[in-house]
Amino acid sequence: MSVDKLILSNMVFYGYHGAFAAEKELGQRLEVDVELYLDLFRAGTTDDLDYSINYAEVYALVKDIVEEREFNLMEALAQAIADQIVSAYTLEQVVVRVRKPNPPVGGIMDYFGTEVVRKPPQNDNIQLY
Repeated sequence: MSVDKLILSNMVFYGYHGAFAAEKELGQRLEVDVELYLDLFRAGTTDDLDYSINYAEVYALVKDIVEEREFNLMEALAQAIADQIVSAYTLEQVVVRVRKPNPPVGGIMDYFGTEVVRKPPQNDNIQLY
């Protein structure tokens, strides 16, 4: 089995996340990347979406979490996205990156960000005979 990757890069949303009151009141631009690791061999050989993951659905899931919920930390936002993806799809691993290109820190930078890597839980109750 191969492990391939679907990439949703630099999705941009407006959300109300942060530890500072101004971030929650005014909101800010957030950028999100998602990498989905799964076997895409059948999708590639059959040209059938049933053997892949619909990236439009993943986009909508991420958009809903970023725009409709509030978190103090980017880590919690990234975790919520990863949790939803892992519970909704069959995959080997998901990587979620969240960036704030304009955090209120009074300095110059490209962005502040976080990355989480999550795998679906393994069923430890499986008995092999």
